[in-house]
Amino acid sequence: MNRQIIAVALLLALAFPVCAQTTVSKKALEIQNSAIVIDTHADTPQRFLDENYDIGSTDPKDRGHISLDKAKTGNLGAEFFSIWVDPETNQGHFAHHTLDLIDSVYEQAARHPDRMMMAFSVDDIERAHREHKLAALLGIEGGHSIENDVRLLRDYYRLGVRYMTLSWSNTNEFADSSGDINNPKVEHHNGLTDGGKQIVLEMNRLGMLVDISHVADKTFYDAIAVSKAPVIASHSSARALTDHPRNMTDDMLHAVAKNGGVVQVNFYSAFVDENYRKADAAQAKERGDAVKAYNDQQKAAGKTVTYIDDDRIEREWTSKLPRPPLSSLIDHIDHIAKIAGMDHVGLGSDFDGVNGATPEGINSAADLPKITQALLDRGYGADDIRKILGGNLLRVFREAERVSHEMQAGKG
Repeated sequence: MNRQIIAVALLLALAFPVCAQTTVSKKALEIQNSAIVIDTHADTPQRFLDENYDIGSTDPKDRGHISLDKAKTGNLGAEFFSIWVDPETNQGHFAHHTLDLIDSVYEQAARHPDRMMMAFSVDDIERAHREHKLAALLGIEGGHSIENDVRLLRDYYRLGVRYMTLSWSNTNEFADSSGDINNPKVEHHNGLTDGGKQIVLEMNRLGMLVDISHVADKTFYDAIAVSKAPVIASHSSARALTDHPRNMTDDMLHAVAKNGGVVQVNFYSAFVDENYRKADAAQAKERGDAVKAYNDQQKAAGKTVTYIDDDRIEREWTSKLPRPPLSSLIDHIDHIAKIAGMDHVGLGSDFDGVNGATPEGINSAADLPKITQALLDRGYGADDIRKILGGNLLRVFREAERVSHEMQAGKG
C-alpha cells in the first residue's frame, strides 16, 4: 500500500470513529415488521452460480449479505436478484450466461418452496408477504444481455425479468454508460439511440421497469423523456453528497419525481461517503493491478476466473479502509426524500455486489431494521418509513403494470 493510500486511510480512521452498536427499539421493529420491505438489487446469483451457494445456508461464518435466515431477521419481503453478465469474460455468449443466472434463482426457489417463491407482479409480492415467504424477482443489470435483439428482451420478460438497467458500466449498442462515458476509445451515441428509445417503449409495453442506474447523464434524460411509465434507479445514491457519476444529481432527482419514479439508495460505501470514495479511488490502480495479476496467472494455468475470485481479492483491499458510519447512508435517503420528495426514495442495497464495503452496522439483510431506527431518530413517521422500505417501489411497479395494460389494449 503506497503512502497516498496510507495517508487517506488514516484520515478515514479519524473521520470515522468507532460507532456504538445501533439499538433497534420496539417501535422500530413494529414498523419494520408491518412493512413490505423491498430491496431492488442484490448480486447473490453470482454466488448461486459460481459458489454453488445455497440461500438456505445457516453457516455462521458466511460472509454473504443475503440468506433466508438473514432476510427473515430483517423482514426483507422481496428481493430483486441482479442478473449481471460480465461483458469482458462472456463475450459472444451474453444471453447464455443471462439464462444461467436466471435459472440459478429459480433453482433456489425450487429448493426452498416453503420459504421463497418466484414473483412477477405486485400481487405476487403481496401474496408472498401474506405467506411469509421471500418474494424473488429478477432484474437484468445491463442492456448488453439482450444482444441488441428485442425478441430476447421479450423472452426475458416471459422468464420473469421485471426490470432492466439500460446499460451497465459498459456502453452497449443502444445506450451510453456512465462507466466509460469519458473514454475516447469507446464509440458513444449521445445518450439513447433511436433503437434504444424503442427498447424503452417496448419495456413499457411489456410491463418491465426501466432502470437508469449506471447510465450516462444524457441516457438518463433520454429515457425519462421517452418512457410512458415511471422509471427506477435500482441502486444509485445522491451526487450532491458523494460525487460519483453513478449517483444522481439534484436535477435528476427532480426529473425522477416529475416522472413519478423512485431512486433506490445504494449502500456501497464509495457511493454514500465522499471521504471513503476518495480513499477507494486512491487505491483503485493497485487494487486493479492485483486483480489483473491474479487473473493472468489463472488464465496462464488454463483455469477459469470467476466473479467470486475477483471478489475475494477486492475484499482484501476493501478491508484496508475504515467503514463509514451508518449516518452516511441515512444522509442519502434523507437528501433524496427532501429533493425528490418522500414518494420517490427506497432501498437498493447492492448486497453481495460491493465486496463487503457497506457502512458500519450494515453487515447483511438482517441489519435492515437499523435503517428504520435511524430514520425514526431523524423524525420520520411510520407511514413515511414504510414508503421508503417498499411502499414507493410497489406504487411504481403497479403504475408500470397499469401502463403496460393500456399499451397492450391500444390505449397508450
